[in-house]
Amino acid sequence: MTTTAAPAITTRPSLSPLVLIAIVITVLAWASAFLVIRGTAPHFSGGALALGRLVVGTVVLSVMVIGRRWVKPTRREWLLILGFGVLWFGGYNIALNIAEQTLDAGTTAMVVNIGPILIALGAGVFLREGIPKWLAIGAGVAFLGAVLIGVATAGSVGLTNGAGILWCFAAAVAYAAGVLLQKPALRRLPAAQVTWMGCAIGMIACLPFSGDLVAGLAVAPLPAILGVVYLGAIPTALAFSTWAYALSRMPAGQLGVTTYVVPALVVLFGLAVFHEVPVPLAIAGGLLCLAGVALSRRKSRAIVAQE
Repeated sequence: MTTTAAPAITTRPSLSPLVLIAIVITVLAWASAFLVIRGTAPHFSGGALALGRLVVGTVVLSVMVIGRRWVKPTRREWLLILGFGVLWFGGYNIALNIAEQTLDAGTTAMVVNIGPILIALGAGVFLREGIPKWLAIGAGVAFLGAVLIGVATAGSVGLTNGAGILWCFAAAVAYAAGVLLQKPALRRLPAAQVTWMGCAIGMIACLPFSGDLVAGLAVAPLPAILGVVYLGAIPTALAFSTWAYALSRMPAGQLGVTTYVVPALVVLFGLAVFHEVPVPLAIAGGLLCLAGVALSRRKSRAIVAQE
């Protein structure tokens, strides 16, 4: 008599407490950044605010890497870090700052956070993490939600905010591209080193805005200047370090999806601080984005059975 063993069903490896703590710190710090940018952006140009943030971030990260082991990057790793620094630290911050000059923090966060879906799709293609059926479906639903947010916001306040939506999309693309370049660099290089190098490269890329930054600092009120310092120390130096730590220990697509908690936090913070609430249709779009993320995390029975 023979018996057939039932297919083993295993779950994904559980994350260590340190990785979970790193994710929580990253999410909270990045959510706060949308609020601080919203309050600080009126006093600086998008490029000036990005440069000020990156100068502070580079200084803090320089202190953090003192005494740590240095691993010489290969030519390929240099190219990855160069692209990661210019796109995410530089391009993302500039686009985000410009977007928040016309959009409320909650709407900005909802549109920018199509980035995790782009990361998941890009990781499937370029990092060979695979693109399951439900990921493709979820990506489509989340994209429709982002489009709905854009239509709702532009329709309620005019074409100026429509430009803000486009800047949000640019920020999301830069964010996704940066993560996809960062992930391979973390396979061999220490996370702290990669983060510091990326931040320094982003700062150098933003140096053309030095004149704007000096002019802004000369007239900005103290709270705005402190906002620049906060953005550099917490959402940049601290949160990018905890992000890199987590990214070096889990798939890019899986980590990217965790940041979809950010928009909900930003909406709540924006209501408490600025009394800003996205228009109802934009909120509906945000919920559609979240539904897309939930769909993207589903697994078919066949895949579960094979694991």
